[in-house]
Amino acid sequence: MTKDEKLSKPKLSFWDVWNLSFGFLGIQMGFALQNANASRILQIFGADVHELSWFWIVAPLTGLIVQPIVGHYSDRTWTKLGRRKPFFLTGALLAAFGLIFLPNAGMLTALLPALWVGAGMLMIMDASFNIAMEPFRALVADMMPSDQRTLGFSIQTVLIGIGAVVGSWLPYAMTNWFGVSNATAAGEVPMNLLISFVIGAIVLVGSILVTIFTTREYSPEELDQFASDEEITAEESEGLMSIFTDFKKMPTVMRQLSSVQFFSWFGLFGLWVYATPAVAHHIYGLPLGDSSSIQYQNAGDWVGILFGVYNGISAIYAFFLPAIANKVGRVKTHAISLLIGAAGFLFIYFAPNENWLILAMIGIGVAWASILAMPYAILIGSIPAKKMGVYIGIFNFFIVLPQILNALIGGPMVKYIYGGNPVFALLTSGISFIIAAALCLRVKDV
Repeated sequence: MTKDEKLSKPKLSFWDVWNLSFGFLGIQMGFALQNANASRILQIFGADVHELSWFWIVAPLTGLIVQPIVGHYSDRTWTKLGRRKPFFLTGALLAAFGLIFLPNAGMLTALLPALWVGAGMLMIMDASFNIAMEPFRALVADMMPSDQRTLGFSIQTVLIGIGAVVGSWLPYAMTNWFGVSNATAAGEVPMNLLISFVIGAIVLVGSILVTIFTTREYSPEELDQFASDEEITAEESEGLMSIFTDFKKMPTVMRQLSSVQFFSWFGLFGLWVYATPAVAHHIYGLPLGDSSSIQYQNAGDWVGILFGVYNGISAIYAFFLPAIANKVGRVKTHAISLLIGAAGFLFIYFAPNENWLILAMIGIGVAWASILAMPYAILIGSIPAKKMGVYIGIFNFFIVLPQILNALIGGPMVKYIYGGNPVFALLTSGISFIIAAALCLRVKDV
């Protein structure tokens, strides 16, 4: 086939796109359980509030190393299972292992203190979510023509929102709908969390299998037929060290988006680490360090509801993202969404009670939907098809680096600058979103 005879990728039906992205439902259900409850579990095991970010640091640090390697090899892998499937299936199985053993870390205290076992499970779980998620994004790019990619990433965001709502609300539902106790003794994780994490592990693996059994990946030969001239002539290097060459040669759009991603994910990390202690102290009026009282568990369950709200809003807003982006452009859509999220973060400080926090989560949900979809929709068109996996892995640098920085400085900031009050870490997240929105306006969408 000559260069002039290159084929276009066929358009996918709605249900093709749905099945293609369905594994994200389970990934995000587990991710939501982790984000809403890991800090609470680590505090139950004995972590102080200013130490929490340090226990989260290993996971993004592992992702920094693993992601580009996974992307590099997924670009060059073809098995009976497919190209991307072996990687996100492996990530899902490892994440399910972490989900089961994080809240059960107390069972292994004969080997190590529960706090260190729990931190190790958090590392395995978060790194595994990243291993599963980034090849999944590359799969969407592999399978969809360019004019369907905004739709594809939006449907992906809808499924992410559904999974995250279920995962975030599950501990609350276990207690208030099914009568499972959320009471705990010192050092013991309540039963509603134990059951929720097991359910999350089962759904995670099951949803990944749906995508694996319903989606046929294009072979390398088929992708060659679909590639444009620019993609076919893209320089290839088979060695692992070519990752560094690819990093230096990253497209201009990717460089512009990197700073936006940096400040966006710096803010998100603060939310995930400090939401529960911030709400418990600032809204419920509980003393710092209280992690075993029933009031603290109620605050933690309410944070799960709040996380479900922002994820639910993201699922709804994602339906409108393609239309909004067509109207005002993808860059402006993302910048406006980030500003709405910033307003949500800042409102947390002024909320008169826990119910008003729902309004804050609506704003954060708008930004979360855009963060999950718009940067990738903008980025994919500037990446050569044969470098899709490695460049999405490199793009992940600008997700994990800000988390590592926040993990390093967040605890000392809370302890020494914010007087131990974690709510100011959430205000810092709001300021970070404002910076991201301003930087977004420099991006040239091609």
